[in-house]
Amino acid sequence: MDKELKRQIKEDELVTVYQQAASYWGSHQHELRLAIGVVVLLVAVVAGIGYYQGQRTEAANVAFAEAFEVMKAPVTATLPAAADKPTGLHFATAEEKYKQAAAAFEGIDRRYPSLAVGRRAKYFGALSRLEAGDATAAEASLKELAARKDLKELEPVLARLALGDLYRRTGQLDKAIETYQQFVGDATAPLPRDYALMSLGQAQEEAKKVKDARSSYERLVQEFPASLYAPEARRRADFLSSAS
Repeated sequence: MDKELKRQIKEDELVTVYQQAASYWGSHQHELRLAIGVVVLLVAVVAGIGYYQGQRTEAANVAFAEAFEVMKAPVTATLPAAADKPTGLHFATAEEKYKQAAAAFEGIDRRYPSLAVGRRAKYFGALSRLEAGDATAAEASLKELAARKDLKELEPVLARLALGDLYRRTGQLDKAIETYQQFVGDATAPLPRDYALMSLGQAQEEAKKVKDARSSYERLVQEFPASLYAPEARRRADFLSSAS
């Protein structure tokens, strides 16, 4: 078969396909127009959702930045007597500052619970509540965060550590020790366990469990020799060893 004949056959096939398509369009115009309309609508909806989510994320990030500014604002009561009074955002007392920060963070958590920034705000809101003297509210929020099992999220891990700090700070040493021990024993924790070991040793020492405290300090030095806490842990272990 020569090239000219092959070309003619190909053209005939294309014409036939075109004719079939035109015939189908002519007899199904209503259905096809409806299908195209549905596709266009779906594309518009998806684009609208993406735009809306982007706007929500941006608004949440702005709100978080504003709340964080409150949390780190200076407190005039703690400034040296000779220091100049701050000209920007500042507070008379730490309690006032942390109450306002907690309210701001909790507002973000309520408005954007499905966003990562919402969970981050919940964590910082709990820390602010603790600093404001409301350990009960702080504990409830931290427990809720710590119960999340998503290994990709950092906030549940930080919440577990913060719970140990809360218990230790409020004199619940047995709970603090148990919380730190659970964290130290969790090989899936994405954070170094040196801080937990240091805190565990300190809580055990405060609970008069000298042998356990020394063991925790020694473990920290052995497992994390380059840790910032290693020098202090070594000093505490040596002191407890000589005192026993």
